[in-house]
Amino acid sequence: MVSAQTPPAPASGASPATVGPRSSLPNLGDGSDLTPSAERHLGDRIARQLYRDTDYIDDPVIVDYVQGIWQPLLSAARERGELPSDMDAAYAWEILLSKDRTVNAFALPGAYFGLHLGLVATVSNRAELASVLAHELSHVTQRHISRMMARQSAQTPWMIGAMILGVLAASKSIDGANAMILGGQAVAAQTQLNFTRDMEREADRVGFTVATQAGYAPQGFVTMFEKLQQASKLTDNGSFPYLRSHPLSTERMADMQARVPQGIGGPAVIVPLEMDHALVAARARVLSKSAVDDLRSWSEEVQPAALQRLPVTRQAGVLYGATLAAAKLRDAREAQVLLKRLTAAVQDNPPAEKLVRLLAAEIQIMQGSPAQALALMQPAPAPATASRAALFLLSQAASQSGTPQTQGLQDWVAAHPRDAQAWQLLAQAYAAQGRVISGIRAEAEANVAHLDYAAALARLRSAQDQIRADSKGVDHIEASIVDTRARQIDALAREQALER
Repeated sequence: MVSAQTPPAPASGASPATVGPRSSLPNLGDGSDLTPSAERHLGDRIARQLYRDTDYIDDPVIVDYVQGIWQPLLSAARERGELPSDMDAAYAWEILLSKDRTVNAFALPGAYFGLHLGLVATVSNRAELASVLAHELSHVTQRHISRMMARQSAQTPWMIGAMILGVLAASKSIDGANAMILGGQAVAAQTQLNFTRDMEREADRVGFTVATQAGYAPQGFVTMFEKLQQASKLTDNGSFPYLRSHPLSTERMADMQARVPQGIGGPAVIVPLEMDHALVAARARVLSKSAVDDLRSWSEEVQPAALQRLPVTRQAGVLYGATLAAAKLRDAREAQVLLKRLTAAVQDNPPAEKLVRLLAAEIQIMQGSPAQALALMQPAPAPATASRAALFLLSQAASQSGTPQTQGLQDWVAAHPRDAQAWQLLAQAYAAQGRVISGIRAEAEANVAHLDYAAALARLRSAQDQIRADSKGVDHIEASIVDTRARQIDALAREQALER
């Protein structure tokens, strides 16, 4: 899950000339009877199933990178007045990563967004990825999803939710879709939810302005359209991928090119591959294709004859992917050899050097050397300034070394209560400290973050049973928190059960 974080500095590599004017384009009008709160409930219902999907992945390194792009887009949308207060407060604004290798991203009701690692691996820089995210963000801010659903007023929202899940399943497996809904219903849902041409144009134009105002190079929209058009020719299997929001056309590409301010480049000018993005893209490739044969194939890409033909930035990406692949294959010697080559390749590029440092610590943890991992992370960043990936690696290394630490994670979940992985790491740290009840409660909060209230309630009731069995040795403050949360989550679980 890509959870909300403190907005980072403006996007790197963007010059003042690339920032668009702060004028606001009028939208097409809401026209939907579905309130933001009702739409959020529908989105929660869909997201709850996506969290259980085997392709769902929460990789802290890629999450940090995506958040660094996403937060400036949200800030720009707010500055433009695209997010009314009721919508901003009611919606989730979360990105769910999928290991799916197809080049795709999509918007869901209630401002949940899906992002495939295949797309992260395909784009060349922040500007291109920002163009996709800004487009999908604009579908939500202009309420395209709710307006399309309003056209099928005969269908209940929960039936529509089931249809959307079926469409998502159909994009992977027709058999999986048939297990959830009939084929005819899937077609109906797709017809109902496909965005109109006017909505597509509106998402392009509003998204373009949001992205450029956030500091991203406007050429990113043009080059991204070209990549998506090529990918659609190679990967379209004729099924019903959810919200085919990219029926690309030369007209749309020309429209975006016409919006690029004069004097900063024509069609031939592209945003170059950024080294840190090359590393993140390689990581996405490894995580999306993690079979043994796929991991072994990286060794061929780092052969001198193959590597020397590539630009320096692509060489760094290949070395990063090969290093991570070797570590996952538990080839410690090869991983260390490649890591040295990678470290030399990213010298004098601070963003890339930071990613390589995190990878080095990750490898030490994977190899059971927490002391070396902690040494690589020194000086340890303060919890308030640490990246999510760095904080999680520090926590894992500390627990593995027998000195579990909870303060940094406690501060993090206080600011990001819907971060399931943070709660899970905190549960492990509590358990290592012998704080059993605190550990169980943290596990329950991880379930809550993934909207699984029944599982959370079961854990809290287990904690209550242990408290009653050993009332003398229990922290009464923690016991009070458990009781309070049990009542709150019981209400949520009852509401969830009524929606089925």
